[in-house]
Amino acid sequence: MATRQPTLAQTSAAQNPGGAVDATQPARPRRERGTRVRRRRVRAAWLFLTPMLIGLALVAGWPLARTFWFSVTDASLSSLEGANFIGFENYLVHDNGWYGILADPLWWQSVWNTLYFALVSVSLEAVLGVIVALVLNAHFRGRTLVRAAMLIPWAIPTVVSAKIWAWMLNDQFGIINHLLMTLGLIDAPLSWTADASLSMWAVIMVDVWKATPFVALLVLAALQMLPSDCYEAAKVDGIHPLRVFFRVTLPLITPALLVAVIFRALDALRVFDVIYVLTSNAASTMTMSIYARQQLVEFQDVGYGSAASTLLFMIIALVTVVYLYLGRRQLGGGS
Repeated sequence: MATRQPTLAQTSAAQNPGGAVDATQPARPRRERGTRVRRRRVRAAWLFLTPMLIGLALVAGWPLARTFWFSVTDASLSSLEGANFIGFENYLVHDNGWYGILADPLWWQSVWNTLYFALVSVSLEAVLGVIVALVLNAHFRGRTLVRAAMLIPWAIPTVVSAKIWAWMLNDQFGIINHLLMTLGLIDAPLSWTADASLSMWAVIMVDVWKATPFVALLVLAALQMLPSDCYEAAKVDGIHPLRVFFRVTLPLITPALLVAVIFRALDALRVFDVIYVLTSNAASTMTMSIYARQQLVEFQDVGYGSAASTLLFMIIALVTVVYLYLGRRQLGGGS
């Protein structure tokens, strides 16, 4: 007759005569194994990230540290090696009056221009990008061709597109003024890039035209991943499409929209090329990057220009941290 093997419960009961099974005994090795696996994964992650971090330190960290150093010296473009340490005099110093970047009205004007440009352009790009993505997500003939054509503004190099728009906005031979006068909307040609009251809106229009396809592309990718069952249920229940958009679609695409907005905000805060090509060094559209370039190249004051670049870096870092914090709180439900 075959002998019957004891079961796991009988073995545990034999080991615990009182009848109480110690459930904590097998859990401790499992936690230890999980901790070892987690440590191995962390070590492997750092091993793979180390080459990238070294390259990033060489490509970005060293120039950034050098810029910080130049910002506290009197370095000029003709004598970088003979720079002397002067502390924070490039930022702010009192010598029978306040001097330095923080006392320069043109610097604060460039800060305001940059923040205004970033806020208006990124807001318009976010709204128009969502609208374009919703249109391209619909089913119609030629949708693939329209999607490809939408990316053309984003594919054109910024300097090239800015120069094309500079010709189109020219007050003498530009096609924009010609079309507006033909339609009877204006009586005389407008100096879009020379008039202080119009130049900022001109560069915002050009930036929105170029960057909206980028936002639309990211939002369209998010729309393609949305489940269809909730829309079918809303259609059966007869819910209005606008309510479905604000209650269902918008919350689901918010993570992708936040990514698009943060990328565009970073580009807008350090904008240089499109504004410099259209309006050069005009005070009405001067941004922080153009201000730093003017000090570095035209005035050949490396210390002063490096201080402007350092302040630009700090402002962008501060705005990015605040935006990511607010976005994380929104996605996390305020926790």
